[in-house]
Amino acid sequence: MKVKKEKLAPRLYRSGLVVSGLTMLSRVLGMGRDICIAYFFGSGTATDAFILSFRIPNLFRRLFAEGAFSQAFVPVLTEYKQNKNHEAVRNLVNRTMGSLGMVLLIITIIGMVLSETLVSVFAPGYLYSGAEEKLKLSAELLTLTFPYLFLISMTALAGSVLNAYGRFAAPAFSPALLNLSLIGSAVFLRDRFSEPVFALAWGVLIAGVAQLCWQMPSLFKINLIPRPKPGFRDSGVKRVGFLMLPAIFGASVSQINILLDTVLASFLETGSLSWLYYSDRLLELPLALFGITIATIILPRLSSDHLKESNHDFSSTLDWALRMIFLFGVPASASLLVLSDELIATLFFQGAMTARDVSMAGASLAAYGAGLLGHMMVKVLAPGYFARQDMVSPVRFGVFAMVANMVMNLLFIWHFQHVGLAMATSISAFLNALLLYFGLRKSGLITFFTLGNFLFFLRLSVATLLMIFLISYLNPPYDWWLEAGPYFRVVMMVGICFSGIASYFLFLVLSGFKLKSMLK
Repeated sequence: MKVKKEKLAPRLYRSGLVVSGLTMLSRVLGMGRDICIAYFFGSGTATDAFILSFRIPNLFRRLFAEGAFSQAFVPVLTEYKQNKNHEAVRNLVNRTMGSLGMVLLIITIIGMVLSETLVSVFAPGYLYSGAEEKLKLSAELLTLTFPYLFLISMTALAGSVLNAYGRFAAPAFSPALLNLSLIGSAVFLRDRFSEPVFALAWGVLIAGVAQLCWQMPSLFKINLIPRPKPGFRDSGVKRVGFLMLPAIFGASVSQINILLDTVLASFLETGSLSWLYYSDRLLELPLALFGITIATIILPRLSSDHLKESNHDFSSTLDWALRMIFLFGVPASASLLVLSDELIATLFFQGAMTARDVSMAGASLAAYGAGLLGHMMVKVLAPGYFARQDMVSPVRFGVFAMVANMVMNLLFIWHFQHVGLAMATSISAFLNALLLYFGLRKSGLITFFTLGNFLFFLRLSVATLLMIFLISYLNPPYDWWLEAGPYFRVVMMVGICFSGIASYFLFLVLSGFKLKSMLK
């Protein structure tokens, strides 16, 4: 029993360190990118238009790229890698890229031609409220950003291949190139356009090319540089397509929920979409750093455990992932709730950003933060199904969660406005997570919420409460955050967060929790 555990955690932990380190770098750059957008563009019409034009191809990206596609492709690729020769793997990669690329190229062309129609569908509020200027601007921006779908999907395919071979570094760094491109475009290109926000759209397009090229040297090292050729009749491609169809919905429920938020937010006052965007971006920092990182490294492992018919190892992998999620997700969620306004003020309150923008974005951040743990659980539980090539169950659970989210959106939006949309998203995330968990438990593949883990949860709860007390005590009055300069706000926030993290882990250690046990 001990030998099996030693094989599991150190390998996952080392991979996790690499991915989380690079993800942290990317997310720090992402914060820099959002600070630039807030500083130069604020929360007005132009920013709303860009966010919408970027969100539409991003939704399709999550459907066709790292969402449904990766979850369907990695288990099939892992099976080919273990049971067939390298030439068979290469043929699968070539034919999958050729087939997916052809489909996406057609979708991209259609999206560019019908950009105004897409904007009207995804943001009907612009059409019915008579915001013709915002509608036209969004459509023009979408014509530039929509090709990103094709480029990033090809990048995601390359990243899936590298992840299956245990090479996580290049794919993990790839998002940093998008952030660098947008920062550079905002700083250096905005004055070259009559409408400065077009600089951001060009930045997205430049980033797509850079991200795809970045993967090529790593693929060359494993002799898998793709030579795309359509192969819709290939058995492996058919299996990927068959698994991908239900996964398109099951793996992307959270994105569809965000899209529904976008549609409804278009009916609210100008700035609502921007407030949700800034708060969602802060939510994505811990979600990517812990949830997506852990999900990325366990999927190949779970696929391998399933092929070896090792239920014990499969369950151990999921148990390790959930323990890591709770260890970091609980204090992160609490921090977003307690410091929501202060975090928004620290990062975005400068330039075109107003005090009211801070308050409105902070309110939606608190609502999003309450659901962080639910989003994290979905990220690590869904691979438990995808690794077994079960795409139907997540779809059923996802449909239920999405319908619940839509009902709650309609109930909450009247009184809570944009904050109600964030509240509904958080509740539906927990609902989806619980359905995924009990589905795995029914199959005998997970036993996390048991009396055996009671002491683990008790320690985490007390440590989090002590952390909340400390950061609340150290937190200056809210007016200070609006009056202090950017440098002082950053120094204060870093000090508060560092003190909170230190107190959290100090109590865990003093209470007898052995951090090294997570590595065994």
